[in-house]
Amino acid sequence: MHSISEENYIKAIYHLQEGQALVSTNDIAGRMHTKASSVTDMLKKLADKNLAEYIPYKGARLTENGVQCANQIIRKHRLWEVFLVEKLDFSWDEVHEIAEQLEHIQSPKLTNELDKFLNYPKHDPHGDPIPDSNGNYVKHTQVELSNVELDQEGILSGVVNTSRGFLQYLDKHEIKLGSKIKLLEIEEFDGSCRIKLDDRELYISKITADSLFVKIK
Repeated sequence: MHSISEENYIKAIYHLQEGQALVSTNDIAGRMHTKASSVTDMLKKLADKNLAEYIPYKGARLTENGVQCANQIIRKHRLWEVFLVEKLDFSWDEVHEIAEQLEHIQSPKLTNELDKFLNYPKHDPHGDPIPDSNGNYVKHTQVELSNVELDQEGILSGVVNTSRGFLQYLDKHEIKLGSKIKLLEIEEFDGSCRIKLDDRELYISKITADSLFVKIK
């Protein structure tokens, strides 16, 4: 069993590391909003538990055990987000902070029963994949809307930006995951886009286009 603080660090390193690359202490400190000295102390603890490999003055990366732990934390987080949206009628901009607390419940049976109760969802309300009990993800190819070719059709499949303000902006303009989407025009001056979303056309900023994932048909 790991402490909440340890799990938060494990998840932070997981999101920061790319492949087998080392993650710097300063990068971890920035994500955790803490001092580098505190990060060093925690990395030593994680290394002692075989959850991370720590190389002084260079950084750290998760061990296989650490990756497995991170996947289970993420699995719980995303399952709880699905539960809150589908069963308790929370909006998708409300659930992240609540799931941050629920993800630390130490009960594999509860997690598995929750997964079964929700009929084994593959994605959370923001379009992020949910790993199974073995840490495996369903892979699908998706790209940022701003990188889609003109007149190419796809399905709006996820969001890069999960901030409350951005999600509320999408709700205001009725931009929903699962909608058919086509990039019609990109304005050369500022990168803003004209899109077709299901049966209507609208204009969105480059920031918005960069923050939406599309699965190409």
